[in-house]
Amino acid sequence: MRMTVIGGGSWGTALGHLIAEKGIEVTLLLRDASQADAVNQRHENPRYLPGLTLDPGLRAETDAKSGLAGADICLLAVPCQFLRRVLNELVPHIPEQSIPVCASKGIESGSLKRMSEVMADILPAWSSRYAVLSGPSFAREVVEGKPAAVALGCADAFLGEELRGVFSTSRFRVYSSTDLVGVELGGAVKNVMAIASGLCDGLGLGDNARAALITRGLAEMSRLGLALGARPVTFMGLSGMGDLVLTCTGALSRNRRVGIRLAAGESMRQIVSSMLMVAEGIKTAEAVLLLGDRFGVELPIVDAICRVLACGAAPKALVHELMTRALREE
Repeated sequence: MRMTVIGGGSWGTALGHLIAEKGIEVTLLLRDASQADAVNQRHENPRYLPGLTLDPGLRAETDAKSGLAGADICLLAVPCQFLRRVLNELVPHIPEQSIPVCASKGIESGSLKRMSEVMADILPAWSSRYAVLSGPSFAREVVEGKPAAVALGCADAFLGEELRGVFSTSRFRVYSSTDLVGVELGGAVKNVMAIASGLCDGLGLGDNARAALITRGLAEMSRLGLALGARPVTFMGLSGMGDLVLTCTGALSRNRRVGIRLAAGESMRQIVSSMLMVAEGIKTAEAVLLLGDRFGVELPIVDAICRVLACGAAPKALVHELMTRALREE
């Protein structure tokens, strides 16, 4: 078996390392030649995972034709807002029978499409074989060999079983699910809630407030998922509650850090310009809100975050607004 990882950020690199450790041939397809040299010669990705040693079997390539040649699995690990452009560029080199597995989490701005729908626009033949990995998993901890468990969404149950075996190790456990919509949506919405959690922590609102936020965030995620045809139980699993809790509380969460910095008074311009890695929740927030409008789903927390991100609304005022909404049954 041969796998090509499209994208050399922290998560793509971590997954490539994980699979290479199993003795499977893995190629990281990168744009930056110096980054590829570091992976090949020093077995390190100094830009995204500095100080961590990668498996020597993980190789990096900058030429798309040779990097994708013979790939049985194409692991898509580019930021979701760039996936369409990258796939369009690579279509001539992607093996026809390869299996696509997406590790990107988000909703495309403008089209409001999930990554499976973006991929179907460009490579419709891939639709029946598409899978997505999502769940509570910081890249650095995966490379460090710390235990993690994630969900793999795939509409084809038999293919999902096969792929979960490919990605599972003694330290990385994969559960399969045929609820592709639910697994994708959980991974997207949790990033928006993590920004809200960072604001909560940055404002010093306390543990009670954070717990309430996570719980009501899960409710919003589930309502939207139900409207889109997902199974509610999916959001109680790894790609829903699991990823939500980690991203809203973990120190390594990029989206949570955005909220903390907003609470400290930094502008979005300052935050975005200083970030090395993409915080998907920034762009996904508006897309999720518009998706909710399209399906008639009320998303008050997402709406509040959109007003902070796009309009510079005062977070403390929005907290008061959320806390004084009309009372209702849970």
